Amino acid sequence: MNRDLITLGIETSCDDTAVALLRGENEILSDLTLSQTAAHSPFGGVLPELASRKHQEAIIPLIREALSGAGLSPRDAGLIAVTAGPGLMGSLLVGVMTAKALSQGWNVPLIGVNHLEGHMFANVLAHPDLKPPFLCLVVSGGHTEMISARANRDYVLLGSTRDDAAGEAYDKAAKLLGLGYPGGPAIERSAAGGDGGAFAFPIGMKGTKEVEFSFSGVKTSLRTLVERMKANGDEIPVADICASFQRAVTEALLSKASLAVRKTGVRKIALSGGVAANTALREGLTELGDANGWEVFLPPKSYCTDNALMIAAAGYAAYSAGERSDLSLAPDPDWSAWRES
Repeated sequence: MNRDLITLGIETSCDDTAVALLRGENEILSDLTLSQTAAHSPFGGVLPELASRKHQEAIIPLIREALSGAGLSPRDAGLIAVTAGPGLMGSLLVGVMTAKALSQGWNVPLIGVNHLEGHMFANVLAHPDLKPPFLCLVVSGGHTEMISARANRDYVLLGSTRDDAAGEAYDKAAKLLGLGYPGGPAIERSAAGGDGGAFAFPIGMKGTKEVEFSFSGVKTSLRTLVERMKANGDEIPVADICASFQRAVTEALLSKASLAVRKTGVRKIALSGGVAANTALREGLTELGDANGWEVFLPPKSYCTDNALMIAAAGYAAYSAGERSDLSLAPDPDWSAWRES
């Protein structure tokens, strides 16, 4: 393991263009992200074609800025790590093709990284003492999964959502309530002034014996409630609805975290993904851990959303374990890094 190796991380799986430079496992040299939220907000979600065009405009200037800001040149890079999936095909293509071109032009090794594994490594960046075995609850706009990290580079999927991801449910709820995009932060802000017990939204998969999630029910329940209130001419208590919705989603996630611990006996649990920035979820998991004697690992909120540091860290770990990619690397929008349990 070369602790002086400098990894260029590139992340373009969705609508954020991100570039980072990492020395060794966790020495941050540069961390840049260009958000496209303002461009997509008028449409209430990410437009794939627009996202890929924005990535094309941003990626090379951002790499130049990252190198310049760190006082480095291309000859200093020892590895290029790029998100190769899952994600939007057009967006992934921009990052992968850029990484392959730089790898060939700079004569630097290349490694393709799974985006969700990258999210797990956000915790490793923040907590170098986090070592397997541990559980990781990955919660984002497109994914809600419970992963068992049994050993280095050995991941088993314990369960995932049967329908909507938690972040997707937040986005759809916010859109229904007219709160804009992205939905998670909007729901959380509104929920801060509301009563979480005002409405009894269903808690998906509550009481089942499998580590599985479901958020279509709570989303449908919210829509039915709002439509009924509008039909009756009632004032819609947005803050109370948001607080109650957030409580239902959080309880669904925490109940399955408890189940995963009971099933595996592993008492170390990490949280990752965009929804890991949600304060209610972070506080709830921390309280649950304190009550049950678990070790809980939370990444800084800045590491929860898509970023290139986590890709660089995951790429460095894979490269150190002997994994390599070549110029045949192709993006895979459905790539899974987990073995089935």
